[in-house]
Amino acid sequence: MSAGQPEEKRKIRVAVIFGGQSDEHDVSLRSAETVMSALDPAEYEVVKIGITRDGHWLTQGDPLAELAAASPMFHLSDGQSVAPAPTGSSSALAMPSLEQEQIDIVFPVLHGPMGEDGTIQGLFELIGVPYVGSGVLGSAVAMDKAVTRKLLEAHGIDLAAWILVSRSEWRDDPAAVQAKIETELGYPCFVKPANLGSSVGVSKVHHAGELAKAMDDAAFFDRRIVIEQGITGRELEMSVLGNDTPIASVAGEIVPGDEFYSYNDKYIDDRSQAIIPADLEPEQLARMQEIAVATFKALDLAGLARVDFFLESSTGRLLVNEVNTIPGFTSISMYPKLWEASGLPIQDLVRELLRLALERTSERRPPRRDA
Repeated sequence: MSAGQPEEKRKIRVAVIFGGQSDEHDVSLRSAETVMSALDPAEYEVVKIGITRDGHWLTQGDPLAELAAASPMFHLSDGQSVAPAPTGSSSALAMPSLEQEQIDIVFPVLHGPMGEDGTIQGLFELIGVPYVGSGVLGSAVAMDKAVTRKLLEAHGIDLAAWILVSRSEWRDDPAAVQAKIETELGYPCFVKPANLGSSVGVSKVHHAGELAKAMDDAAFFDRRIVIEQGITGRELEMSVLGNDTPIASVAGEIVPGDEFYSYNDKYIDDRSQAIIPADLEPEQLARMQEIAVATFKALDLAGLARVDFFLESSTGRLLVNEVNTIPGFTSISMYPKLWEASGLPIQDLVRELLRLALERTSERRPPRRDA
C-alpha cells in the first residue's frame, strides 16, 4: 500500500455454525445457507463450521456442501452436489479452536438440543467469543417447554392448560397417566417432547385410542413429556429483536395444510399458508406485541426469538404456545419474513443481530473497576 492511502478496513470474521446432533439437523442446513447468503461479502468474511449428526466438527473444504450431500431432504440452492466425506476424513475434527481461527463473532444456526439449549452457548462463554442469540440461561429455559410454561405463568402470561409427565411415569403406570390427562385436559390434546423444536415428535390426540402411540413417540425423543389442552383458534407468530429493550414485528398467521403445523407441513409437504401480516384488529396486534416482548424479557432472552400464539376462537384470548430462541432462517421461515414485512430486510436483520451480539458481550463484560 502506497504512503498516504487509507488502510483497508479488515472484514469481520463470522463463524456460522450449522448441522448438529439434533433431529433438526436438516433444517439447520437450510437456515445456515440463508444466513450466509445475507452476509455482505464487503463487510464480512464467513467461516463455515459444520457439525455432523455424530458430533464431528467440519472446517475444511465446504462443510455445508458436505453435510448437504448426506442429507435426505436438503439441496443447495445453486444445485451443487458434493459427495460426503468418508468416515475418518481429515476434515472431521473433535472441535476446532475458534481462537486459532481468529473468529470475531459466532452466528450459531443450530436448532434443537446441543445447539439451542445453552450447551454450545456455554462453550462460547468459556472461550470468550461473542455470539448471536440468547445466553446459557435463556437458551436452556426456552428450550424446555415445561420450565418455559412455569416461568410464563409466574409472570401472568396466559397459556393453554398443560401437564408434565416423565417417561418413567408413562412406562410404569400408563393407566394413571391416561386418567390424569383425561381428568385435567380432555381430548383433543397435544403431546410433545419437552426439549425439541420444529414439531418433531409432536402428535395431536383426538381420543384415548391414539394416546399410547403419541406418548411413545414423544418419549422416544425426551424423558419429559408435555401434554397440552387442544385449543380451537388461529395460529399466530411474532418475531422479537433486541437485548434489554426488545421490539416486536408485525404478526403472521399460519394456516396449516395438515391438521396442525407439523414437521412435514413445515418442511416437506409445503401445504401450509403463511399470511403476513395477519388480519388483526389494532388492539389485538398491540396486545400480541406486548405479550411477545414480556415473554422475551421473562425468559431473559437476547438477540432474537420467535413467539408462537393461539388466538382462541371462543374467548379471544391470546395464549403463548412456544418460544424459539434460534428460529428457522430458511427461505420460508416466519422469523425473517415477519421482519421483512416490518421494514427490515434480511441483510439488515442479520447485520443487526451481529451488532446486538457485540452489544450484549460488552454489557456482560464491563471494564474492570481498577482499569
